[in-house]
Amino acid sequence: MKIIVAEKISASAVAQLQEPGWTVLTGDQLDGKLEEHLETADALIVRSAVQADAKLLEHAKKLRVIGRAGVGVDNIDLEAATHKGIAVMNTPGANAVAVAEHTLALMLALARHIPRAASTTRAGKWEKKSLEGMELRGKTLGIIGLGRIGLEVARRARAFDMKLVANDPFVTAAVARDHGIELAERDAVFAVADYISLHVGLTAQTTGMINEKSLAKMKRGVRIINCARGELVDEAALAAALASQHVAGAALDVFTQEPPKDSPLPALENVVATPHIAGSTTEAQNAVGVQIASQVREYLKHGVIQNAVNMPSIDDEQYAQMEPYLALAEKLGAFLANVVSGGIQEISIRYSGRINDWKTELLRNAAIQGVLNQSIAERTNVVNAAAIAQERGIHVSESKEQDSRNVKAADAISVGLKTTTGEHHVRGAVLPVNSLRLLGVDNIGIEVPLEGNLIYIRNRDVPGVVGKVGSLLGQHGVNIANFALGRIGPDADAMAVVQVDAPAPDAVLQQLRELPEIQEVRAIQL
Repeated sequence: MKIIVAEKISASAVAQLQEPGWTVLTGDQLDGKLEEHLETADALIVRSAVQADAKLLEHAKKLRVIGRAGVGVDNIDLEAATHKGIAVMNTPGANAVAVAEHTLALMLALARHIPRAASTTRAGKWEKKSLEGMELRGKTLGIIGLGRIGLEVARRARAFDMKLVANDPFVTAAVARDHGIELAERDAVFAVADYISLHVGLTAQTTGMINEKSLAKMKRGVRIINCARGELVDEAALAAALASQHVAGAALDVFTQEPPKDSPLPALENVVATPHIAGSTTEAQNAVGVQIASQVREYLKHGVIQNAVNMPSIDDEQYAQMEPYLALAEKLGAFLANVVSGGIQEISIRYSGRINDWKTELLRNAAIQGVLNQSIAERTNVVNAAAIAQERGIHVSESKEQDSRNVKAADAISVGLKTTTGEHHVRGAVLPVNSLRLLGVDNIGIEVPLEGNLIYIRNRDVPGVVGKVGSLLGQHGVNIANFALGRIGPDADAMAVVQVDAPAPDAVLQQLRELPEIQEVRAIQL
């Protein structure tokens, strides 16, 4: 085996790759001839400087794996790597402890006024009375997102004798209970928490989740910590809440714009701000190197793929046949995840038609990916989706319709979700020219393209609903591209899925919800 470590990682990481008969070349041994050495390499390890693009990969005659010591893979051409059958791995979670410790450091800084205490003491003042703080003991910590970092924060907060309450629809009650955490709806977490810490990824559902409305639901005197993504917070709304003292303090390691040139937050006295350093520790930087070296070694020795960010190797013919159905499975999962409520317990996938004869692991994982990527911080893909679901205590099952001769059963995929509030399923197919179509939701037949901006509506099956919905959208300049209807029967539930040219504003969606015939309205972006 020949392994190229093109960028600097720790000596202990390189030591992970020392196996009998293996050759390891580090950056200083390449003599600027990376392309030449790549001709005979089995593995390539990079950080962020080396551009593993299609041009470079043309030299990779036998390369089996690219390891990225870090999370982002923008410097790696995933399509080119996949086409050549090269597994691409990264190291999510390697800095989880670093981020968790920084989160606790920020909480303590808020509780004990540490930045102000340090600055006033350096200025020759001795302001003991005005710097009286409070203990973390006995306070309620609300954790939004229980991925690797969220759980590490919980473990450390327990040591401070804090009560833990969290929201994560993709973690089961059993997993939370094992960590001493009470699960609750997001608004319920906001209502009871003394401290709120954010640990979710950035999606359409989480962008701006800390806003004027959500802040109003929080206890007066709450303190907010964000070491996740700056875009989770409406900075103007948080600044106003801090100015009014409704929010007693905020500790922020991330901002919408970095550096935060126009943000009102860093200048506020009750804000602790750090320059996106939560994951920047010597140990974390060492850990990403050790982790990627271990992953590459396990893949080369045993074929074990960990934290892959692209599809496993399949031939061109199989990929061409399966590709539209991978997109279908993912979008069905994403659609369904946006219309259900409650914590997810089970994901089921059912196939029919010629799909029954395929190896469906990729399709299964694509459906799971579509579901999980609507909320969780870790970005799932067709390689790691099943493992993440298992880690979160979510049961996954697959089945196949036996009567594939039935026209309705031909080449279709169904995805089901069982949550703490009920069970729902959707069904879809790929029409000619790879058009992805939704065919039904629960027991209601309905057909609409699975793309763009959708509005999902549940309503009583009474006259006039279509007209009211269409008129209201038209009044606000929301253009309808498709309007699909489905019904169970007269005087029963009915459904509409409306495809619109641009996302409907929140105010318009709220007006739809206020129509007396409407039971539920959800906005979905695919």
